[in-house]
Parts: sequence; C-alpha cells; structure tokens
Amino acid sequence: MDNEQMRKFKPTYQDFELSPYTGFTLNTWIEAAKYLLEGIFNNISDFDKPVIMPRTETEITYPHTHASKETQNIQLMMERFEGLARSFFIAAPLIHIDPETEICGYKLRDYYKRQILRGCTPEDDNYIGTYDDMLRLFNTTDRNRAFQQTVETCALVICLDICRDEIWNTYTKNEKDVIASFIASYAHASTVPNNWRLFNMLDMAFLHKEGYPIDKEIMLDHAQSILSCYAGDGWYRDGHSFDYYSCWAFNVYSPIWNNWYGYENEPYIAAKFEENSNRLMETYTEFFDRDGFTNMWGRSGIYRNAATSSLCGNLEMRNSSVNPGLARRICSGSLMQFLERDDFLCNGIPTMGFYRQFPPLVQNYSCAESPFWLAKAFLCLSLPADHPFWTAKEENGVWDSLKKDEVKTTVLNGPALCFSNHSANGETILRSGKVSKRPGDIHGMHNYSKLCYNTKYPWEANSREDVESQQYVLYDKAADRFERCNYTFWHGEKDNVLYRRQFFNYDTQKDWHWLHAVNAADFTVPYGIIRADKLRLYTAPITLTLGSYGFPDNGTEIIKKTCGKHMAIILKGHDHTGKEKQLAMTIFDGWDDIDYYESSRTNPDSEKSIVVFASLSRNKKYGCAPYILISQVITKESLEDFTEDELFPIKSVDYTDKECSGDYGPVTINLKSGISRTIDFDGIEGDISL
Repeated sequence: MDNEQMRKFKPTYQDFELSPYTGFTLNTWIEAAKYLLEGIFNNISDFDKPVIMPRTETEITYPHTHASKETQNIQLMMERFEGLARSFFIAAPLIHIDPETEICGYKLRDYYKRQILRGCTPEDDNYIGTYDDMLRLFNTTDRNRAFQQTVETCALVICLDICRDEIWNTYTKNEKDVIASFIASYAHASTVPNNWRLFNMLDMAFLHKEGYPIDKEIMLDHAQSILSCYAGDGWYRDGHSFDYYSCWAFNVYSPIWNNWYGYENEPYIAAKFEENSNRLMETYTEFFDRDGFTNMWGRSGIYRNAATSSLCGNLEMRNSSVNPGLARRICSGSLMQFLERDDFLCNGIPTMGFYRQFPPLVQNYSCAESPFWLAKAFLCLSLPADHPFWTAKEENGVWDSLKKDEVKTTVLNGPALCFSNHSANGETILRSGKVSKRPGDIHGMHNYSKLCYNTKYPWEANSREDVESQQYVLYDKAADRFERCNYTFWHGEKDNVLYRRQFFNYDTQKDWHWLHAVNAADFTVPYGIIRADKLRLYTAPITLTLGSYGFPDNGTEIIKKTCGKHMAIILKGHDHTGKEKQLAMTIFDGWDDIDYYESSRTNPDSEKSIVVFASLSRNKKYGCAPYILISQVITKESLEDFTEDELFPIKSVDYTDKECSGDYGPVTINLKSGISRTIDFDGIEGDISL
C-alpha cells in the first residue's frame, strides 16, 4: 500500500442502526487498527528490524542531533522501545482477537514475540537496556535518575496481559525470566514523582500476578502518592498543571492496577481510584463536542484521541458508571476526528502535530514513534465482543437533550475547568485556570494559558510579537517589553459569569502591585463567549491586544461591520477538509480598534490562517480611562450569515460609576435577548486559587 492510499481512512464496516452517529462497530475499530499498523509496517523493511519510523521533524524531537554521538546512540535505544511498546498498544488486542493476524506480510504475534524478547536480551543488537545499564551508559551512579524506558515498560506489561495466551504464555520459563528481570529493573527503580509512579505500579502488579517477587512497601508508597494527587471532580493534578494526563494516565492505569493488584491487596486505595473514576464520568463525556471531537489543550497534544481512553478505563472498574453507548460514540467520533483527514499521516505514520505537521505543539521528550500513544484509545478492543461497549446503541449524551441555542456550562473548581456545550454550533469551549508557566515559556502558554480552547478551532501559535490568539499581549513602552499572561488564578463562577485573574510576566520575586494583570470575567452566548475584563495596570504608557481564535485560511471572505460605536470583523471560509467555517469578533466598550492579520504555519489545521484582534492604548499613568474591556468571539460551522443581534448582542451596559468607565462597582450587560449578566469583581481578591 503506497503513501497516497494510506492518507485517509475509509471504513468498510459500518452499522448505522447500532451506531446512528458514527456507524462504528467492533469490526470498524479492528479495521482502523489495521489501517494504522499498515502505515507502521510499511516502514519496516525486514522481520528483524525494530519499530523505527522515518523522521519528519529533527530540530525538537529525539534522538537530538545536537547531542553527542554516544548520547544519540542511547536515545536510539529509548526510541526502539518507544516504537515497540506504543505500537503494541494497537497490535496486542488484534493478536488476541485473531492470533493469525498479518500486516504487510508480517504475522503480528510472531513479530512482537520476537522483538520483545530481543529488546530484553543483553546480547541482542536490539537490546533496550536495564535501569543499571542506563546508569552505566550515562556514566553516572545517581540512582535518582529516571529513564524513558520506565514509561514503555508499563505499555509492555499491559499489552502482554492483553495477549497473554498468544504471546506471554508461549515463552519458555527462561525467556519469561529474562523479560521479567528487565521489567523489574525499572519497576523498583527511581521514577518521576508524578503520573510516572503509575508505570512502576503496573510493572510491579504484573510481576506480582506472574509470581515474581516485588517490594510491596514501594508499591504502597507509589499508590498513596498517586492518590494524593487527586484534586476533585475525577481529576488529578500532575505537577503544576491539569491536563489530559489525568485522563490517559491516572484514570486508565488505576483501573488496570485495581484489577491486577489493588482490589485484592489495597482495597481502600482501589475503592478510591474507582470512586474518582466514576466521579470523572459524571462530567467528562461533556468535555467533547457534538461530533465527539477532542479539544487541543495541554501538553503532549500529539497523543490526540488518547484522551478518550479513560472512558474505557472506567469500564474496567468493578462498578463502572459510564454509559457504554455514549462512551463508544465519543471514542469513535474522536478517532474519526483524525483518521478522516488526509494530512494526519506522513510516511504512513501520525504526524508530529495535532492534525498536520505542527512543530509549535511538539515537546523535546518526543520521538517519531511517540504519537503512537494515541493507540491507548484502542484499548477498547481488549473488551470482549459481547461487552456493552460494543453492543449498546450509540447515544450522544447532553447533545441530544439541549434545546435550540441552549448552552450547558459545567464548572469544576477542583481542577479549575469550565467547559460549555453550545447547541447552536455543536462546539465545546474550555476555559481553564490554576495555570503557572515561567515568563517566556511561549510553548507552555500556548498549551495552558489561552483564555478559551475550542474543539473546532485548535489553538494558534503566535507569529507576531504583539498579537496572539485567545490571549492578551501587553507592550510596556517604558520598559520596552512585550508581556504575556503566564499565570492564571481561578475564582470560579458566580451568577453565570466565570471569574479568573491573569498576570503578565508573573514572577514570584515581585510583589503583585509591580505586575500588570487582568481580572477576567466571561459568560456564554449561543455561538461563543462574551468577555468583560478589567485592567489592573501599575504604569503607562502601554498598548494591549486580544486575539480571536486562529481561523484556517483556504480562501477567506473578510467582512467589516459597525453598529454605532461597536465594530465587528467576520471571517467566512473553509478548513483544510473543506468544511464550512465562520468566525466573528466584535468589540464593545473599552477598546480602540479591531483589525486582523494573516499568518503562515501557525495553525494546526491549515498552512495559512487569520487572526482577528482588538487593540487599545493607555497613555496616562493615572486617570479614569475605561477599565472594563468588552468583546465577543462567536463561531459557526456554516456560511449562513450571523444575524445583526448575534454580531451586536448588547442592548445596553449599566455602570455603577458616574464616569461609566467601570472603575468601581458592578457592571451589568443587558443583551437584546432579554438576558442580563452582572460583572462584579468584589470579593475576588480574597478568593483566588492557583
């Protein structure tokens, strides 16, 4: 199969009675798994060659070209294991379903059985190296070091368990001992004190189940530490941040650990893991949009639809709570979000990006094989054919119950997440908080600090120093410095308005009064979000901009409209796949002007893009210039015109202060629809969290 044929997945097996939204069944998922494996094995020229894929990005990913030759050779060992273990996530369920499965002339069972043993055998050319080997190769005795292999050993044991009868039980006792010794070297060694502890827990649980000795004290220490990361609402805090690691790590590995070890040996912790997973399921299905799309948010975006794996993880619990028909609908919708695109694969494998190749998304801990982590979504194939996940009729959850133009908003104060489901356009918008990134960490701010993340408008990287999508950019003229919001504090929702505070260039060495900030307040409208933010400046002159979402530019109609002193810019066009898109940004009180700029290679969807932005200047250090900045961004998945009331929805704004600048007191925004929203920052100072 050549590269052109591999570019877009076209399912053969579809059943729109069982699955009225996607048509996807067990057979369709098997077909999709084979499709991805064909792309992989087309790049493996010989049965004895490891899973090393062609590189399309060499400046960020490892093996790092700037490293020494010795370091690159070590990183190549890590890469071999990453390719083997992560592709095994796709292959293992297929091997269990049909042990005779062949891909590109290779029998999967034979290939993985041989490559796993080779990787664990010291005398073999494809040897991956134990923990002690890695210390020796890095010429260090520091046993606090952690290595990438720890991650992949966890994938290995999960997959060995899935196809236990087809591979693991066919090894000799001596061969099992070789593999177990390799796994044990990482299971009991130092790990990263975050979600990585789960890798060690799964390694030890597998060994314990297979009759090998483990240190139960180490196991307990890891398990209690993981449980202590729980922040509420089903989410775990992984370091500073909340992101999908809560969903494709904490809430996937904990169910497996429960079944292998926890339920029997640590029932209290196991019960908590199950309780937390069920708590996540109460709202997590609404994190996705009407089509089941996953939002581009947080680090490791190249893992894409792996975010759906926690749905299947919950189904592994003894008392799972997720609706299986809804779970399959979301998993299938998110899978097709990527597989139906012709730019998702390059050289037959997933790009280093979200859709197309997109370097601004990529971290330096990734290699060409890292995107195979999306294969965790294929863990659903380990569920038996008669499981409700496969037999229940597809449902679409909240989207089937929303009325015309209704918006459902979910606020989770523990992880500081607010997501809204908009029936008018089928999109889900995420607004997040409790974000802390160092000044200058543009990559981290892209992933976490945007004011809004939209399932249909993945975040745009910056190409200009003075403007960025869904973020404020401040220019301090006295300091001759551009500043971005790297810290977002959370206050929560009050009377249908979400309150946060963003600091520009937050530095723990400075008192807050020497930092520019914005008190952020926003609320939903049918097609998007209205913002009513308040400036907190300590000096002048400054200029400030605020960008819309990035808009894919494949031939865009640009329209400007005014309504009194209010101004709007409307973009009409199509995304890379040809789907109709429309975006409008409107500025109201406080802003000076609105404009747009064109960009290249900063949008995950298309080569070219457009960002609409608002701007203002403040020249007086003290005075009653407008404090409140009111704007709106709305989107539509069609070219049907927005109405005048949708573009300019504000009927009036009632200020408390006589200057009508918003310098003190509540501000009430009265919409033409008859709805009013009162913005009141009173009390936020004593109740914000990070």
